[in-house]
Amino acid sequence: MPVLALGVSHRQAQVELLERLAIPEEAEPKAYRRLEGLGSVRESVVLSTCNRVEVYAEVALYHQGFQDLKRFMSEATDVPVEEFVEPLYSHYEDDAAEHLFAVAAGLDSMVVGEPQILAQIRAAYRRADAEGATGPNLARLFQRAVRAGRRAREETGVGTSPAAFVEAGAVLAERHLGRLAGVSALVVGAGEMGALAARFLQERGVGRITVLSRRPARAERLARKVGAGHGGLDTVGEALAEADLMVTSTQATSPVIPAEAVRGAAERSPRPRFLLDLAVPRDVEPEAARVPGVRLADIDDLGRALEGSRADPREEVARARAVVHEEARRFAVDRRTARLAPLIEALQTRGEAVRSSELRRLAGRLDGLSEREREAVEAATRRIVRRLLHDPVVRLKDLAGRGAEDGAARALAELFGLEPPGD
Repeated sequence: MPVLALGVSHRQAQVELLERLAIPEEAEPKAYRRLEGLGSVRESVVLSTCNRVEVYAEVALYHQGFQDLKRFMSEATDVPVEEFVEPLYSHYEDDAAEHLFAVAAGLDSMVVGEPQILAQIRAAYRRADAEGATGPNLARLFQRAVRAGRRAREETGVGTSPAAFVEAGAVLAERHLGRLAGVSALVVGAGEMGALAARFLQERGVGRITVLSRRPARAERLARKVGAGHGGLDTVGEALAEADLMVTSTQATSPVIPAEAVRGAAERSPRPRFLLDLAVPRDVEPEAARVPGVRLADIDDLGRALEGSRADPREEVARARAVVHEEARRFAVDRRTARLAPLIEALQTRGEAVRSSELRRLAGRLDGLSEREREAVEAATRRIVRRLLHDPVVRLKDLAGRGAEDGAARALAELFGLEPPGD
């Protein structure tokens, strides 16, 4: 069955819409049950990150699959279809594979080559598999996507800056605060992005770092690595009062830093503050931007700041796109060849049946042959069948490599009275 990808990303949508469409991890079991109930969907994987919300599904037909997945996105998030239909995009079959491979390579990210997306793709597939939503087709697709992402990073210069998001935010922070050396920093969230932020700030020579997390033990582990203070999210108000710069990136489904907490911190300790919110949904209530002395930046601001000034040279991005295209073409050829396998096997079975039938018919005339002579006859007749079928099979596979096998496969099936290859 064909694969359809449907989604909304940072390229066409603002962060407000992306955070409303986001499907948090804890909501995925219910989301997969919804997908399972769709008659047009056989396998599915939901990919929900800070840059995109996408659904990859094996569908019976494009049109019905498109309508069902669009309705699923609306019902799973309570966002009316008309609010996201304009930025909504779809990719089908070979285009769906190439899109996912480009996503895995970081070529569709706000910061080209950002490293988190490959791990996010792996995690999304594992969660879908745990919910029983995947099957052999999406398993192969996501395995090859991971391979494409790895190759792009290993063979080209994309993704050379693991802290690219934080580095881009640091440029904005310096415009508001001046040099970062010596400032007091607060990192909210001790996951992968929080760790990147803490290490980056340490390298920039900030004066003091405090790490906060919903899980204090996790904050403590990260704090030990970077020589920082640590605590739970319940101390965010006090910690923010002492901080000049805050970077936050949690996986919370609603803001964890109220505007009132920011206003209270500013009243207790009036000074310029820069808040960098890398989370989707956002961690900081947007109203915090109205607090005097506070500059709040989110991923939309990063996108505008990075427009036209990507970290990777154009030639490296072009090389990475070539890797993605090559992997996508190989995957497409492999899929088409696999689709032909039943027909090729049936053709070879038919040839063997004819050969065996003819030898049985001649059994009486072969009675006088020695065992060695019988083996020679068997071997010779097998070679005849194999050589007769060799050219049609090779030609069929060659046509599959160019995406032109359908007509030949159906003609071959018709001529030999076999079942044509299915979808």
